[in-house]
Formats: sequence, structure tokens, C-alpha cells
Amino acid sequence: MPNREVLKLHAGLVDRMASKLGVDLQEAAIGGDVSIDQLSDAVLNCTDCPNPGHCLRFLDQPTLVSRTPEYCRNQELLGRLAP
Repeated sequence: MPNREVLKLHAGLVDRMASKLGVDLQEAAIGGDVSIDQLSDAVLNCTDCPNPGHCLRFLDQPTLVSRTPEYCRNQELLGRLAP
């Protein structure tokens, strides 16, 4: 099980990736489009990523995107939630 700091980092990455796609995860959860368990699983999936540094650089780009990078462990979930 990842430690607290690792979980916080990856929770932030998941949230930032969703925002990069134009998805508000809080609104998606409130609207029933995603469950809290699915969000927890997404964070855990993210912790398995071998290259979070590349993800951070990707997320630092100022533009919205239409899809996650190919390596994203949450590509399917986030793609389903994206407008």
C-alpha cells in the first residue's frame, strides 16, 4: 500500500488530468457519473505508473487536451467522463 504522501501526489495527478480533459471530478461524483470507489481505484491505478514525472510535465502544459497520454492508467475512466 502506498504511503500517504504518494497517495496525495497521485490523487492530485488524477484530479489534474481530469481537469486537463475538462472534467470536474467532484461534479461527476455528485452527478453519479463516477463513484467514490472508482475515484479511489483511479488513484491507486495512478500509483502504479512508472513515470509520474512525465505526467507532471504533460499537465504543466497550458492547454486542454481531448485525451490522456497513452500510458495513463486511467485512460478509459477519464475518457468516458470527458465531454
